Amino acid sequence: MYPPRSAERVSADEPDFGRLRSAAADFCRLNGLPAVIERALNELFLRQPEDVHGYLAENFLKLSAPPRISRLRSREVFDARGQLSIEAELLCTVCNKEKSMSSAAVASYLVPKETSVDQASESQERADHVTTAALWINGALSSLLTDLNPCDQSETDQRLSNYFRTCFQEEKDTRDREKQESLTSSSQELELPSPPPTQTKDKIRSGKKSRETEKPFRPAEPPKPVLRGSMAIGSVSLAVAKAGAHVQGLPLYRYVADLRNQKAPKQFHIPVPLVTLLSCGKTSPGKLCLLEEIILVPRMGQKVKQTIRRTLELQKEMMRIMNASTKAGATHTFVSASGAPAASYDRPEQPLDLIAEACTNLGVALGTDVYLALNCAAQKLVNYSKGKYEVATGGLRSPDELVDFYHTLISKYPAVVALIDPFRKEDTEQWQKLSNVMGNSCSLLCDISHKLQPPHLPGVRGFIIKQVNETTVSDLIHITTEYQDSVLMGTVCSEPCADASFSDMAVGLGLQYVKLGGLSGAERMTKYNRLISIEEELAQQGILVYKEKHSPPLFPETPQELPATAE
Repeated sequence: MYPPRSAERVSADEPDFGRLRSAAADFCRLNGLPAVIERALNELFLRQPEDVHGYLAENFLKLSAPPRISRLRSREVFDARGQLSIEAELLCTVCNKEKSMSSAAVASYLVPKETSVDQASESQERADHVTTAALWINGALSSLLTDLNPCDQSETDQRLSNYFRTCFQEEKDTRDREKQESLTSSSQELELPSPPPTQTKDKIRSGKKSRETEKPFRPAEPPKPVLRGSMAIGSVSLAVAKAGAHVQGLPLYRYVADLRNQKAPKQFHIPVPLVTLLSCGKTSPGKLCLLEEIILVPRMGQKVKQTIRRTLELQKEMMRIMNASTKAGATHTFVSASGAPAASYDRPEQPLDLIAEACTNLGVALGTDVYLALNCAAQKLVNYSKGKYEVATGGLRSPDELVDFYHTLISKYPAVVALIDPFRKEDTEQWQKLSNVMGNSCSLLCDISHKLQPPHLPGVRGFIIKQVNETTVSDLIHITTEYQDSVLMGTVCSEPCADASFSDMAVGLGLQYVKLGGLSGAERMTKYNRLISIEEELAQQGILVYKEKHSPPLFPETPQELPATAE
């Protein structure tokens, strides 16, 4: 037993620790908690804190039941493009009271429609997706996760994925049944005409030269159908992860790192931010269609702030050059959907020459201080009626011609260290050819954000992933663990504006690179600012490390083909 306090030390304003201890001990014995309370009171008697009630509240809080998910609630929001989207709010029971713990919204991706589909139809389709997602969140998913520990991310994501697969299979069975009924009905009503005789083209001779008929252009694989309401799955998964981090008193990036590594890592590094410098895609005012994004790749060891400042300086100088080259100071630039200036050009050499000139004027060594990556987005350039890629308005190239085109371009601009989606995924032969002629001078990257299942493409050294639709936190952890340094993370134009958790995810997953888009728009700058905040926090704690040199997927030391994955 501890001796009572002396009478001189006790005043009317001070708590009588002996009396408190005795009363609380009686309370714990009556309620069957003598051992736990006895230890807490002995420690209280020794420490004699100034805020006795706060001290007791903190200790007794540890004895309460862990938080449990009580329900989910949906909220309709608008994304960065002003399109309708869905946000999931997670409510938990904490100390017998229901409390809103977190909310999250992931980017939504719908299969692109034909150009004949009007905007009103697309808006209605998106509204239907959002309505279904809201029904899922408020109904089935809420019931599915009730009473679950928000820190149990694995179990949460397993339940969410199982629910999605069940709904997807039901939808598939319905489509197959309707298709079969339609075919049966058509075969009974119509007599199909006999197919025309097959015609073959002879060799075309012109003088001394002859060429054979071009190779057939492989048809596009059918796009993966997007299940109506699927955006609810990713939003709920992220909301649960944020709630779990809150319960454990950790920033989200540390919580995700713990989930991925099964233990807290001793050191962290900040993924190198790849910043969109210029846009020249099909939506730009010029004829050039090929380069959807020209991306700045900073040298290793730079802080995020330094990368942003350098990008802004380059963009300012590029704008000055473009304005000086137009009459009366007029400009043909605007900010693209990716948050970067979109320039009016007709040939791919023009924007690259502009960047080179801006670097020279600022004393920036292109190919040493900064590098470039080109997002070709070739899948958007295909003219299926002619079986070619539309590199520029009216300028068509076959897949083999495009191989030579890229080779010539990279040879002229060695600062380009990566090509993103230079071909469709169906043109496997051309991926291999381009990889052979490039060697180690340039890496080929493939965007798999809408499938999250790496295809077996020869020569590909890295994949770009994004959290969209039904992608759960566990899905991201799985693919980044399986492919390690071969994965980088990217944003999409329909990101929610106010959510910076994307940056936490990139840091927590231990990624080497992160693609955040341009430096315009709240939805992007929120993520850049969060990355800066994490970098400063880690530096203050002395656990931030910087990479000395670029590593795969952008700067491979030796060619390495990724393992095959079933489609």
